Amino acid sequence: MGGIRSLVLGVARLVAGALPRRRRSPDQQQQLERAVAAIDRELAGNLELVTMFMQTKQPAVLENAAYGAWRDAVVSADEAIAARLATVYDAMPDAESAMERRGPAASIPRADRETVERWEGQARTVQRELRSLPGRRPRSFGDRLVDWVRARMERSAAA
Repeated sequence: MGGIRSLVLGVARLVAGALPRRRRSPDQQQQLERAVAAIDRELAGNLELVTMFMQTKQPAVLENAAYGAWRDAVVSADEAIAARLATVYDAMPDAESAMERRGPAASIPRADRETVERWEGQARTVQRELRSLPGRRPRSFGDRLVDWVRARMERSAAA
């Protein structure tokens, strides 16, 4: 069964290699670079605020304006990174609320600290992925074909 899977995946890769590769136009590349730079600056600022919160225990209001302005450029370049970025920004209100809540003697409840730390970890991870986005080539039809074949084979093995 493993040989058949390797053969099918190999054929899919061969077909994918024969298909033309997508390229971004210079305007699309420039727009993507601007989007990544703006969102990266915003994430860096938010991460700095979270780091200050961890040290001073003073809550902060996190920014999301650049994400709202440039989200579509990231979505058009890579839907997977855009989805992870959306998850980080969707979790931002929870992190802000966790920074504001206080327990006895103005302490920060453990669950709230974990919420903020989890948000920080996810934000750092997606920031690294986002920074690499302008240097990646766009996903072609062939790339999506190989991913589709791989997913179908994994599902058929699980059934």
